[in-house]
Amino acid sequence: MSAENMRSPTSGGGHAWVRYVALVLVALVMLYPLFWLIGASFKSNSEIFTEVGFWPQRFDFSAYAKGWKTSTEYTFATYFLNSFLITIPRIVVTVISCVLVAYAFARFEFWGKKILFSIMVGTMMLPLIVLRLPQYLVFRELGWLDSYLPLIVPSAFATDTFFIFMLVQFLKGIPRDMEEAAQIDGCNALQLLWYIIVPLLKPAIVSVIVFQFIWTMNDFMGPLIYLASVEKYPVSLALKMSIGATEEVEWANVIAISVVALIPSVAVFFAAQKHFIEGATSSGVKG
Repeated sequence: MSAENMRSPTSGGGHAWVRYVALVLVALVMLYPLFWLIGASFKSNSEIFTEVGFWPQRFDFSAYAKGWKTSTEYTFATYFLNSFLITIPRIVVTVISCVLVAYAFARFEFWGKKILFSIMVGTMMLPLIVLRLPQYLVFRELGWLDSYLPLIVPSAFATDTFFIFMLVQFLKGIPRDMEEAAQIDGCNALQLLWYIIVPLLKPAIVSVIVFQFIWTMNDFMGPLIYLASVEKYPVSLALKMSIGATEEVEWANVIAISVVALIPSVAVFFAAQKHFIEGATSSGVKG
């Protein structure tokens, strides 16, 4: 064995050690705001604005109890329920509509397919604020204001074009061997979709669910425009309302509920982490 080959394991191990240290440092920098947020939920206003460190002088959970009660007649349990009443139906209709449209773009040939796909991709670059006024006028005429329908129904028509684009790219990487075999056995298009395509699309579908869950839970502008009744507010609006409810804000209470509001999104991400990363980074299975 040459001297160069004898040095290579040590050299490789040294480079790996440097990479791991760099990754740990970057991770700490990225996670520090989260650590500070958790620590600040136990601090007083004076500590929050005068101390940079995240470790509190004492652990007092009263901010969580006070923040949960809110300054209204409703607790945050009501606002969390409202958020789920928006998020879960929206995820369901998003998955169904986007999978159907992506399947059509990826597997069928029809007139104007390339033009329609180009228009769809072009809408991804359109600022959402441009659509707010015409959408508001339409929903007002339909009598949907102060309800969850404007936040849910548009997704049933595959308006989340980013998800369609992602699913199409994933479908293009899936070989058609099993589909052709199923067609020989007499499966129609919908049977192919349900029994063959959907199981293979599982990582991409999980990515759609995770993205839509996080984006909908964090959505502030949509509920602000369409909802007027406090009892229908989601968590995002309730947090803003708790900040402006009094002249002197108890920031520990607000931060405590912000930490609680992060839990569902973090839990969903870690529960689906394996499939989410696979769906976000892969373009399909290889034959």
